Amino acid sequence: MSTNGTGSAQTTSMDLDQLAVDTIRTLCIDAVQKANSGHPGTPMALAPVAYSLWQEVLRYDPAQPDWPARDRFVLSCGHASTLLYSLLHLSGTIELKDGRPSGAPAVSLADLQAFRQLHSKTPGHPEYGHTTGVETTTGPLGQGVANSVGMALAGRFWAARYGEHLGYRVWALCGDGDIMEGVAYEAASLAGHLGLANLCWVYDSNRITIEGRTDLAFSEDVGARFAAMGWNVLRVTQPNDLAVLAQAWHAAIAERAKPTLVVVETRIGYGSPKKEDTHHAHGEPLGVDEVAATKARYGWDPARSFHVPEGVKERFAERLGRRGAALRHDWRTRHAAWSKAHPEQARELELAWRGELPQGWRDGLPKHAPDAKGVATRESAGKALEAVAARIPWMVGGSADLTPSTKTRMGFEGAGDLLKETPGGRNVHYGIREHAMASLLNGMALCGLRAYGATFLVFCDYLRPALRLSALMGVPTVHVFTHDSIGVGEDGPTHQPVEQLAAMRAIPGLTTIRPCDANEASEAWAAALANTRGPTALVLTRQALPTFARAADAGAELLHKGGYVLADAPSPQVVLLASGSEVALCMAAKALLDAEGLPARVVSMPSWELFLRQDKAWRDSVLPPSVRARVAVEAGVGLGWERFLGDGGVFVGMEGYGASAPAGQLMKHFGLSAENVAAQARRAAGR
Repeated sequence: MSTNGTGSAQTTSMDLDQLAVDTIRTLCIDAVQKANSGHPGTPMALAPVAYSLWQEVLRYDPAQPDWPARDRFVLSCGHASTLLYSLLHLSGTIELKDGRPSGAPAVSLADLQAFRQLHSKTPGHPEYGHTTGVETTTGPLGQGVANSVGMALAGRFWAARYGEHLGYRVWALCGDGDIMEGVAYEAASLAGHLGLANLCWVYDSNRITIEGRTDLAFSEDVGARFAAMGWNVLRVTQPNDLAVLAQAWHAAIAERAKPTLVVVETRIGYGSPKKEDTHHAHGEPLGVDEVAATKARYGWDPARSFHVPEGVKERFAERLGRRGAALRHDWRTRHAAWSKAHPEQARELELAWRGELPQGWRDGLPKHAPDAKGVATRESAGKALEAVAARIPWMVGGSADLTPSTKTRMGFEGAGDLLKETPGGRNVHYGIREHAMASLLNGMALCGLRAYGATFLVFCDYLRPALRLSALMGVPTVHVFTHDSIGVGEDGPTHQPVEQLAAMRAIPGLTTIRPCDANEASEAWAAALANTRGPTALVLTRQALPTFARAADAGAELLHKGGYVLADAPSPQVVLLASGSEVALCMAAKALLDAEGLPARVVSMPSWELFLRQDKAWRDSVLPPSVRARVAVEAGVGLGWERFLGDGGVFVGMEGYGASAPAGQLMKHFGLSAENVAAQARRAAGR
């Protein structure tokens, strides 16, 4: 323990380390107390763990926090965010602006004092892109550790494909809540299978959750379970002994065949006389009196808040800063030599790191001739994927055990499978782990890969939390969802999505694209890869759709505008709108209406998000305000279509679940037929 938190001229190295640990603790306590909101107990317990990890082994340069070969540090227990903010402050991490060091601190003392306040750089849970030094957005438990598996996989890929000097390690701090979440076990299972030896999870086993002790609901031997999944398991029973902790980190680094789980038995709220080892230290401030009593136990002046004693920042600079600068300098020298020897690959890396794509990446996109029989959009999109992926060497992906059905395998020469033995492969086998797949995509994308995953649309519900975080972070993952409607047919309502499209369209920042034919499917992949500001969902059919003959002003490239006129009539009196497979129904209904003298316009609306980004002039040119008679058709629920229908429109689609029967019978049974669409158009037009 330090005395009054001030240190002295004769302070020893060991005293400085303890002073730094207690500085982290008191900064976290003060930030939560000032905000009157937050989680003080976990940072108090993990302060020596995090300090030891950063000081002893983390390959990180605070002066250049986006160095490509740095180790990634993930605080999966994101409720302990003050721990990360304190580390960033004390380490002197520099804020990045437009990808360059600004000279300002990533987290200042004033930022710590503004914890959980509006517009502060210290929100309640760490947010990627908001605070320099935060590698991924965490808080929803299990997501951070699952992201870390994707990060580790990306690190192995870069090293295998481009050079060992591009590899790095991933360290993730997690708690009992993370370990209980299913997504963590999905991801851990895959990490063990792949032998991701560059990955270490540090498990804060304090045996406390919000409701009380974990044995209320959780009694398994976590270490035994991880060992069964192929992990190297280490245990630390002395969480305040920095030397013992350092031994664990070096043992994890020495492991060459397996990921490592370090189980650290901590005491939540360490040092608090009344709240240590209780759930009261988890999600609420300690209180003024308990803060004073806790600081007194640390040997600090209870009256001082947000105090950083002399020598603490210097201690970080002496250890982490000096080591990080030397490592980065050495890496730059090695990378320069490698780049000179491999100029083409070096150019590829620069593009990947900037989030750009190679010149001519979309030149090989397939173009399809009109065909009444047509092809399923999962098939045509698969051909488009093959074409673009061959030109983007850092594009990786696969499916949750559904590649033959989703048509998302890269089969060109040199693609290969990403396996334990072949970490540079590009086809990832996620297994039946939809949630982990989406979380891994986030981790891979955060490390520069263009990553995609695929499953059936109905199973998007399994991965929705990770997809939401993709959108929140603005990372350009691509999600391929096939078997998109009751057109799945005989598999029945368990496999027939009806509400999923509406649910995905409700996620801010997610661009959902449902192409209507083979040419739109090609453009859909182009739009997905051009989108660098957030995730994209491609929604594709199992059944064949006709490939439309198009007028010169109705080319499939208009998909990028989200909605456009596919077929028109002079002075249309009714507008038929649809996405995906139902555009063909609208085209057939138009033929019926035109024949009886009711001129109809057909609008393909593959993406609401893209359409709503267009200016009013474009939107009005597609959906003229003067034409109030409108019919929207989609084999799903109608939620949201009202914004395009107005008060004179009609929706044709699903109001409940589907049934088990051949697809054609189902469509007719649920009113998804040209005849019914035409009938509803007459009704809307007052005929």
